[in-house]
Amino acid sequence: MKKLLYIFLCFCLVVSVAAIEKQKVIFDSDLGDDIDDAFALALVLASPEFEVLGVVMDYGYTEKRAQIACRMLYETGLEHIPVVVGRQTHQNYSSQFHWGEGFKKVQPIKQSAADFIIENLRKYPNEVILFTVGPVPNMADVIKKDPNALKLAKRIYSMSGSFYMGYNGGPVPDAEWNVNRDVESAKMFSASGAHITYAGLDITTFVKLDKENLLKLVMRQSPLTNALCGLYSLWGQKTPTLYDVVAVGMVLWPDLFTTRPAHVKVIDGGYTIIDESKSPNCEIGIGIKKEEFLNRIMQRYLSQNLGRDQ
Repeated sequence: MKKLLYIFLCFCLVVSVAAIEKQKVIFDSDLGDDIDDAFALALVLASPEFEVLGVVMDYGYTEKRAQIACRMLYETGLEHIPVVVGRQTHQNYSSQFHWGEGFKKVQPIKQSAADFIIENLRKYPNEVILFTVGPVPNMADVIKKDPNALKLAKRIYSMSGSFYMGYNGGPVPDAEWNVNRDVESAKMFSASGAHITYAGLDITTFVKLDKENLLKLVMRQSPLTNALCGLYSLWGQKTPTLYDVVAVGMVLWPDLFTTRPAHVKVIDGGYTIIDESKSPNCEIGIGIKKEEFLNRIMQRYLSQNLGRDQ
């Protein structure tokens, strides 16, 4: 009898550990340009389903982007998460950089973005989900250094592309910003052989945060929502379109999305073309339950209690 009880307790322990096992993720972003990057990072940080291996900055003035990330992690009590500075491509100054300007309590690690991503994908093969929600020079650097590394990701969710519609539902696909900013890197990325799911304009362009929800974030008064509100005020526009947040949501709530296999390639000009004559090399998002998605992300932002004293 005691032996049976012991076996039962061991079984319960194994089940409990399995139930709380977190999904390893790496978040690669151009934080500090459009405001949706900040909202996407906030959703990653507020999601207990994730074990965040690192926050990686890509494209443009990456050192300034890293200061925002470092402060955001410090304010939410998550400064143990490494911030990694990607290769700088230019130094245009964004108004959101003011929020991180001069912050020195937490510093980025010294390792390069490509080395950090390769190291973790090889350390945890087929276990890491990689989010790319900006241009992809870091992904190109990974491919150049280790052509098979991205194939070791469990899945890559990329806010990238325009397949059947353009910005704001236009009937003609557009050269989506993340692709158009670095077309050569996007070409390498799409042809990498990695397991990519694209959150393109088809499912992101209508996901907008209205005044009522913005007011709720202002009134919440938590370290995470205060960070979002501070960055939003510096962003200086009215209604955020939460493009990047959708890529994160596809992992958290797959029931809200419809996808289809496709063969995607990037062509000159930054367009993402579907070639129906070829075997699929990715998945693309083609449908989203927008209202429920907005309800769920707001619940996450408002119900989290991240902070240094928590």
